[in-house]
Amino acid sequence: MEKGESIDKDEIIGIFDIETASKGESTRDFFRRQEEETSVISLSNDLPKSFLVCDNEYGDRMYITGISTESIKKRIDSEIKAVWSRD
Repeated sequence: MEKGESIDKDEIIGIFDIETASKGESTRDFFRRQEEETSVISLSNDLPKSFLVCDNEYGDRMYITGISTESIKKRIDSEIKAVWSRD
């Protein structure tokens, strides 16, 4: 990801486009709740493009990133292909 952060793909619950997702009232409510619980982690100083909802040893977390959902998907897909090619 960014800022030297890595997220295990098994922890990812969902990857969302921030512009599209933030249009819904329920998503805005979710953002507010996450911010109140201080479980929002910004991984970018750039304009945010996407967010990941994850469940890990620290509980539910939301990671905000300047990387597009398409780029994140490509990174995950390339990681999966690399693992399969090693087997």
